[in-house]
Amino acid sequence: MSITTEARLGVELPDTPYALWARGELDDHLHLPDRYFKVEIIGGEIVVSPAPALEHGGIIQDIAKIVVKAELTDPTFSWECLQCTGMDLVGIQDGYVPDIMILDTEIFAAARKARVSYLVPDQVELVIEVTSPSNAGDDRKPTPKRTRITKWNGYARAEIPYYLLVDRDPKIARASLFSIPDQGTGAYLHQESWEFGE
Repeated sequence: MSITTEARLGVELPDTPYALWARGELDDHLHLPDRYFKVEIIGGEIVVSPAPALEHGGIIQDIAKIVVKAELTDPTFSWECLQCTGMDLVGIQDGYVPDIMILDTEIFAAARKARVSYLVPDQVELVIEVTSPSNAGDDRKPTPKRTRITKWNGYARAEIPYYLLVDRDPKIARASLFSIPDQGTGAYLHQESWEFGE
């Protein structure tokens, strides 16, 4: 569900949606039912998503297990896997909750020690999003039919080096790794894709 204006919310917000999100206060003003899982700011819009289905969560778990296994079997492995934690894209005033973020172990430890609320793009090497039927368009590259900003644009503008999109749509059914972000155009310049099962 996407909410674009305060009028549609039925409330007057005391600050911008991004500023409220960054301070951890936006949820308090939305009065959402418990079934909603996350609130994000994508392209300046408030986007509210329901809790993910089991299949969605299972894919996130499968990916996380791969990272944890590498950490346990390779003493030189220096990456952490963080699930469903906010990322403050302060440069573009968006706030996302990626399914998974991969970051350097030392950066993760420093962020925890500093007790930060959200990570910032400079701390993250890879983001992973798994699509859901209700909001897949928010994760994908915009199309001629859908021209508004998506997370794909936001991650590129924030210069996240790698973005892995696991697209569960049966018509698509593939994982795509985007790299070489171009901040100016808000686009990734390189893409590699694998169909499910490869």
